Amino acid sequence: MKQDLIIYHGSQQIIEVPKFGIGKKYNDYGQGFYCTENIELAKEWACPVKNDGYSNKYRLALDGMNVMHLTKGNFNILNWLAILLAHRKFDINSPIGNNAREFILNRFMPDVADVDVMIGYRADDSYFSFAEDFVNNTISLRDLNRAMQLGTLGEQVALLSECSFRQIEFIEYEVADYREYYYKRAERDQNARTAYNSKKKNLQQLMDDIFILDIMREGMRHDDPRLQSVISE
Repeated sequence: MKQDLIIYHGSQQIIEVPKFGIGKKYNDYGQGFYCTENIELAKEWACPVKNDGYSNKYRLALDGMNVMHLTKGNFNILNWLAILLAHRKFDINSPIGNNAREFILNRFMPDVADVDVMIGYRADDSYFSFAEDFVNNTISLRDLNRAMQLGTLGEQVALLSECSFRQIEFIEYEVADYREYYYKRAERDQNARTAYNSKKKNLQQLMDDIFILDIMREGMRHDDPRLQSVISE
């Protein structure tokens, strides 16, 4: 059965033919072509500055491709974080953070060697800071897991392999007016920070939470029931 995905790429340019092998290697999931199934989100991504941008629309045929969906199945937030740590530059400001980085990469990094398309959270400004805070032992696993649900971030679809670039077809584009979408982008980020900061905790909650230091001390692995109980909330 044929599987097609309609996706959008926000950019300051019209991109009719995405090219394999270009782009930043330190994006969330490495070098690739990053899209979303949400046209409104793509328009926000298209306006990082006060200039109009474009939401490029494509059809992606998933037939025969290896698709890794990081928010479904056996994957969890720590798998996503490991991939992020492998590609993004984190501001690690403590000895715990340095050890946590290596621990997460060793224990929770999934095999991504043959992945054609990866789907998962996008580490936009505030969301990336939440990930940094977790690695530095500032927030708990529960905090990180809940933070990624704030501000209706949505998911990104990253084309990573040469095969995936052969199976994407340009459909059309729409102009993204910066007078609307530049400010919507900033508002989404601010709303996430405000919502996160509004969730105050008492001492008992903090004592019951699991921090990265706890995970390292206990040598927890992917299938540890203590992790799963928090992640599944």
